[in-house]
Amino acid sequence: MRAITSTLYIFLLIPLLQIEAADERPNVVFIMADDLGYGDLSCYGGWIETPHIDSIAKNGLRLTDYHSNGNVCSPTRAALMTGLYQQKVGIPFVVVAAEKNPNHFAGIQATESTWPEVMKAGGYRTGIFGKWHLGYFDHYNPLLHGFDKFIGYVSGNVDFISHIDQAGNEDWWNGRKLTPETGYSTHLITKHAVSFIHENSDSPFFLYVPHEAPHYPYQGPEDKADRRVGGRFENHGSRNDKKAAYREMVTEMDKGVGEILYALRETGLEKNTIVVFCSDNGATSLGSNGALRGTKGTNFEGGHRVPCVVQWPGKFSPGHSNSQLMLSMDWMATILAITNLSDKPKRQLDGINVNEFLLGERQPLERTVMWNDNTLRSGKWKLMLPQKGIKETLLFDLSEDPSETRNLAEDFPAVVELLTADLLDMANDARAKATKQPTKAPE
Repeated sequence: MRAITSTLYIFLLIPLLQIEAADERPNVVFIMADDLGYGDLSCYGGWIETPHIDSIAKNGLRLTDYHSNGNVCSPTRAALMTGLYQQKVGIPFVVVAAEKNPNHFAGIQATESTWPEVMKAGGYRTGIFGKWHLGYFDHYNPLLHGFDKFIGYVSGNVDFISHIDQAGNEDWWNGRKLTPETGYSTHLITKHAVSFIHENSDSPFFLYVPHEAPHYPYQGPEDKADRRVGGRFENHGSRNDKKAAYREMVTEMDKGVGEILYALRETGLEKNTIVVFCSDNGATSLGSNGALRGTKGTNFEGGHRVPCVVQWPGKFSPGHSNSQLMLSMDWMATILAITNLSDKPKRQLDGINVNEFLLGERQPLERTVMWNDNTLRSGKWKLMLPQKGIKETLLFDLSEDPSETRNLAEDFPAVVELLTADLLDMANDARAKATKQPTKAPE
């Protein structure tokens, strides 16, 4: 009888232990700036003081070889949300606001298995506050792709005060409904993110905070609205001192990061929360990419090597730099591995789990990755085939020349040949597996 009782006790205890183990899984807060450069933040030696973002680096890791999947907005977000190359998602381009452009009708399709969908199915509460930019139509809404809660905008940018997109449409949503809200968009994004933390402090959560700053229009918190519905306006904003506005925008975003970090401490969640801060692509000429060549929209390092800092108290050693090559698409695989959900996605991920490398348990892994179908990185080598603004094949040794000043293509023809073959194979594979996108409005 005693043996039966003991067996019954163990049988009843197993679900409780499973619940406890699930509750110990870390929360995830993923904060992403828009058009922030490698040389903007003070923790990267930049020109804008960002003490709260810097504190993440101080308490965790500063990644020095982190890259956005795209050199513009939508492609990076498609890769981040799916763990796939953006080409496979069918979004290698910007999903634009102009309704006469075929790309306006594209978006993340229901066939994709998204990061928030997997987290939600695994018992996580999921929220997004800020920029979506993966489809304008209702069937692309974040609530239909894994998020429990969404407040923000679906276009590429809105007026920071009136929340009008650059096509002159209202674009501030609460879930699937247009819901105008008064306030500076950076402040609203922060407010809702902090509320989400407090509302879900008793369960594991995945919080995605895609900020608008410092993307145009260049507006500080004390500026007036420039856009109105159906009106004519300067897309980049009316301020003449746009460089000063850029600094103000980053400063306000940094303050918001501080509020999120404070909310985690206040709720006792800081120790068991992974916090990531990064950018979706490099800066425009208004910002700084440091010593890197190129800007947003190019495949030079300045277009996609971006700042990324991450903390996980008690796991990641504080105050360290990490040189592991990592892309946006790797976060899904990495976080799913940490949260024991790696077997859930429908498609084989292109991103890899880099947790062991971030923990410092293994030396940096040499990888072969691509940008678009014309740029390849393999170990120290970077190949750029002729593309917009480039008429010749370029080859750089990034270990010696991260600023991409010396073209070595003529000196190493065998390397060019090998990397070109690898790139074509990868690009053809992505093209063959690409999700088809519509080119007209749904009926």
